[in-house]
Amino acid sequence: MLDMGFIPDVERIVGLLPKTRQTLFFSATLPPEIRRLGDAFLNDPVEIAVTPPTSPAALVQQSLVVVASEDKREALRRLIASEDVKNALIFCNRKRDVDILQRSLSRSGLDAAALHGDMPQPKRTETLDRFRNGEIRLLVASDVAARGLDIQGLSHVFNFDVPYHAEDYIHRIGRTGRAGKAGRSFTLAAPEDGKAVAAIETLIGKGIPQTTADDIAPAELDFTGGGYRRGRSRTASQPRGETRRSAPRNGASDGPRAPAAGDRKLRGRAAPTERIDTPEPKVALFPRANARPAAERRPPEQAERRVVGFGDDLPAFLARPPKVAARA
Repeated sequence: MLDMGFIPDVERIVGLLPKTRQTLFFSATLPPEIRRLGDAFLNDPVEIAVTPPTSPAALVQQSLVVVASEDKREALRRLIASEDVKNALIFCNRKRDVDILQRSLSRSGLDAAALHGDMPQPKRTETLDRFRNGEIRLLVASDVAARGLDIQGLSHVFNFDVPYHAEDYIHRIGRTGRAGKAGRSFTLAAPEDGKAVAAIETLIGKGIPQTTADDIAPAELDFTGGGYRRGRSRTASQPRGETRRSAPRNGASDGPRAPAAGDRKLRGRAAPTERIDTPEPKVALFPRANARPAAERRPPEQAERRVVGFGDDLPAFLARPPKVAARA
């Protein structure tokens, strides 16, 4: 929780407490960066370790499914259909992907709800109560549900996205296989998630057994890519910061071209390196219906900005035409 945006609240609470106090700090895992945050609030602490910080629950049967990015939703639906899923948590890395995946599963006829940090607290509490009571079978959630959430008898955990941090994998799959009951976890990985999967396997000290989804073509992990996917994906051989260029058509050269009038602006694309000279657009000038005096107009130092705005001046072509008296 210290690493998920709660640090200002913790600092404020600590500031209101007396300096001499007893503080108990619990964590399923304690990586070095979280330990440094905790040390800021502790004085000469005593550490009690119940289990190794990097070992997942022993009763959780782990599986890895590697498919193409565009096949992940269908692979998830096939796994839910083939497994005996009593109830399941489905984790996504980003909050907006939680809502998108929840709507996709609902359109497929599956009973799914969403849970993430942007939801009001009463709504989150209501959703969790319905999930615990069995009214909801699938709960699509962000990592806000990976810590401190205890669901009795949770049968499955699905990682729709490979977590950004390997420690989060321990938290996620630890929601199942609790209180002496067995559980199953499936991690859906795309080829470009190779480095993230390798980091998890290094942390837990063993490989995750791979399996397949029914009628979904398996893929292979790429361990040479740029790492985690954020926004549009890049090819493995493409350097960071460069954009993909489509193959030339009909033997045309592969040099820079001027953007066509109908081209869309793609988010994340780099700006063209060459300047393309285009003719200065012609601007039609219209008389002002209620132009202000020259003394009240903008100062000369602002004239170079070439900012066009109506302000108090209304172009004549936008004004309502005067009424013309009807001819006899």
